[in-house]
Amino acid sequence: MKCRHCGTLLKDVFIDLATAPPSNAYLTAEELAGPETYYPLRLFVCSDCRLVQTEDHLAREALFRQDYAYFSSTSKGWLSHAAAYSAMITSRLGLGTDSLVIEVASNDGYLLKNFVAAGIPCLGIEPTDSTAAAAEALGVPVLRKFFGEALARDLAADGRQADLLIGNNVYAHVPDINDFTRGLCRALKPQGVVTLEFPHLMRLVEGNQFDTIYHEHFSYLSLLAVKRIFEAAGLRIFDVEQLPTHGGSLRVYGCRREAGHAETFAVSAVLSEERGRGMDGAAFYAAFQARADAVKDALVAFLIEQKRLGKCVAGYGAAAKGNTILNYAGVKADLLPFICDAAPAKQGKFTPGSRIPILPPDVLRERTPDYLLILPWNIADEVMRQNAALAEKGMRFVTALPELVVR
Repeated sequence: MKCRHCGTLLKDVFIDLATAPPSNAYLTAEELAGPETYYPLRLFVCSDCRLVQTEDHLAREALFRQDYAYFSSTSKGWLSHAAAYSAMITSRLGLGTDSLVIEVASNDGYLLKNFVAAGIPCLGIEPTDSTAAAAEALGVPVLRKFFGEALARDLAADGRQADLLIGNNVYAHVPDINDFTRGLCRALKPQGVVTLEFPHLMRLVEGNQFDTIYHEHFSYLSLLAVKRIFEAAGLRIFDVEQLPTHGGSLRVYGCRREAGHAETFAVSAVLSEERGRGMDGAAFYAAFQARADAVKDALVAFLIEQKRLGKCVAGYGAAAKGNTILNYAGVKADLLPFICDAAPAKQGKFTPGSRIPILPPDVLRERTPDYLLILPWNIADEVMRQNAALAEKGMRFVTALPELVVR
């Protein structure tokens, strides 16, 4: 396999998580009688551009199905993040009724609803019917297609280029990252701005966040790699922010190469930090496998010990990242009898691979476990606040990453 960006032959394995079904391929009760298809989940790091990437096994259409079960609005913390961003960027760019805001992968309208409320024209681009319908119900206009250079060309021909182009947690999900990035360039007005948010590879490695790895994430991104990809597509990065979301993310601000946005000091500062950590060399990527294995071993040992003691451990959050660690650790319903999740689209279904039933959070009041394993550890504080009354009755919280912690 060759690098998705620069075409270099990939030889260096970053991590091998064996095999797993697609992380959002939740099962109905009827589907439990049939087989599941498992695919290798192995990542390589390019020796030239340092883009970390999955092997090619699944087409995007197989991963982002029309019944896609991830709804951004499920997390109140994420809604607050989106509202704060909307207010900030509207002020920073002076957006108004004569502007156009386009969001790629607009999901259920969690973000664009803020621009609708402000009277700023907007357009969502979202290929999955389940989430697009939810956005349209909020008054967000949605184009139900995958984004790329061809669609951007069509939008430009139709006079729909963006003053602000947004991509939150979509850049890693793109199989053809060069085509997608060229599309970003074409979709912008000459002085338009694109902002992308994505988990920062530096934080992923330092925080041992291997559960962020699944088939939907084709790429794992550093600013070093993204800067190179942007420049090849006619874009440049003029600002960057480090965010706490998803265990540590970057928000990059980009524009066309010739646009008049001055570069801030933050860009060179983050690039220097990445180089200082060794992200432009091979050693930074070498020890990740052993650290992931240690987390797996600790989680399995904890679950087996609690079962031996007659204790019940339940899960919270049937998130894709949770499915990665459950499948890698081989955890089934005998060790984790159920997982609660607030998303109605997941309730009544079963996790892929591990086949653990997904129930509504109200079940916790009726079947209070001794321990609650919070699988989406990045929202652990939110989950613990929501379930504080159960903790007062003796239930304890557990997170597995970056190391096993019982609270």
